[in-house]
Amino acid sequence: MTIRTRFWFLAALRWLPTGLVVPVVALLPLERGLSVAEMGAAFALQGVVVLCLELPTGALTDVLGRRPVFVASAVAAVGSYTAFALAHSVGAYMAAAGLAGLYRALDSGPLNAWFVDSVHDDETITDRTATVAKGLSGHASVVGASIATGAVLSGLLVAWAPLDGVESLALPYWIAAGLAVVQVVAALLLMDESRADRPASLRHAIGQSPRMIGDGVRLLRSSRVLRALVAVELFWGFGIIAFETLTPVRLGELLGDRDEAASIMGPVTAAAWAFSALGVAAVPLLLRRWSMVQVSVALRLLQGSTVVCMGLAMGPVGLIGGLIATYALHSASAAVFETLLHEQVDNTHRATVLSLASMLLHPGASLGGVTLGAIATSASTGSAMIVGGVVLAAAAPLFLVKARHGSRAAGRDAPPMLGRDDGAPAVRDGVEAIDE
Repeated sequence: MTIRTRFWFLAALRWLPTGLVVPVVALLPLERGLSVAEMGAAFALQGVVVLCLELPTGALTDVLGRRPVFVASAVAAVGSYTAFALAHSVGAYMAAAGLAGLYRALDSGPLNAWFVDSVHDDETITDRTATVAKGLSGHASVVGASIATGAVLSGLLVAWAPLDGVESLALPYWIAAGLAVVQVVAALLLMDESRADRPASLRHAIGQSPRMIGDGVRLLRSSRVLRALVAVELFWGFGIIAFETLTPVRLGELLGDRDEAASIMGPVTAAAWAFSALGVAAVPLLLRRWSMVQVSVALRLLQGSTVVCMGLAMGPVGLIGGLIATYALHSASAAVFETLLHEQVDNTHRATVLSLASMLLHPGASLGGVTLGAIATSASTGSAMIVGGVVLAAAAPLFLVKARHGSRAAGRDAPPMLGRDDGAPAVRDGVEAIDE
């Protein structure tokens, strides 16, 4: 099995549980008596935990190794899914969200960093640039297909409700917990990793983490381009709440039945992620005609506009159409963004920098959860979605940030995001060859 095949298979196992819970993540707490504002406040704890642990876990990944941290993230996911399935109060949901924050902090970086490292370390691969680019773009398609499959299964499970004594809206969480156990076993078997440059003990790894964090922060301070890229995640995290969390709520309002909304959200989410996979497949075509910066700006503006349209929709058909259009742009935007981020860092600090980006994504989502939840409660869910779409689009100008005057570009045709910025060398991981 090739490195890329293992990477995609592990990604599929990682994201299939997410697809299972997406259709019910907002509906289950509402069914159990929480308000939208209480749900948003409880879920906000996830972002707080990620903010506190993101850099330490990213540094731990760079020091201890990719596989042990990825396995630990799957173990934490088992606990998180189980806690959500059992939660019946605001406090219980906060505890579940805290576990989710631990799981997401551990999860942000190790699998993708393992793939990129493995490609660069494999001497049999002649064109590493193209391999990385195709692997990352294919990863986005695999994520979309996995979430779509999970969403279909979730909708079927809710509609079928095969287990007596188990709430139909909670069943996807139990299945997701079981799949996370499978992920642990698969990671142990498939993620081979050289131990030559890794410490012999966890204690040593923890001791080295502060130095890695410091190196990552210094890299961020030295590069205005990297700072702009990381800041994009703050806006993105806020805006994601508008269409990921609030869509089931809005659909339930329009239909007047949360169980019906959950059963419909399964196939709708599947269709949305299928279009998302098609969208990311179109990225090479876009890059043949426009630069990376032009594509990035256009995708963020368009996605923000589609979320605003979702907020303005007056019926289920309009809402669902807006969601599909939003996701058609979602993975394409993510693939371009991550490739740009990889261009700015080498193997030594790759996971740390990925964690720096994720560190802002989750607090942004927490802020979005609290803010948009309050707007949805005091005004309307549609108004909250409009605000989320505007904030999402507001990230577009950050892609126009260039290196300071006098810094050396990495190629005449390279967009402003690439090349050297204040002495920080770029690592050519594959944007240029994504369409080869």
